[in-house]
Amino acid sequence: MVVIMSKRYPPEVREKAVRLALERLDEFESPYAAARTIGLMVDVHYETLRVWIKKALAEGSRPAAQPPQGLPPAEREELLRLRKEVRDRKQANEILKLASAFFARELDPRRH
Repeated sequence: MVVIMSKRYPPEVREKAVRLALERLDEFESPYAAARTIGLMVDVHYETLRVWIKKALAEGSRPAAQPPQGLPPAEREELLRLRKEVRDRKQANEILKLASAFFARELDPRRH
């Protein structure tokens, strides 16, 4: 018999994980694939994150917009490259924030 234990995530973890997933959704073939990858990075079960993503999309949240098509190809490529770089740096910062919040809770002497 398999026992499934519910893991409650703080609201800030949920918000950050969904934001990361929506920002990077265009890099994956589906929300499921995004949840599998990003869930590992933010320590959220992929199925939980997939449900959160699905709900956010149903509520009208949309992934980042594509660059304007009126730009010359070189500028469009540079814009895409820079957006990806910014997105990657934001993701790294979000992961570090989540990790620091996690360790702060773990090391809190009042918790034991």
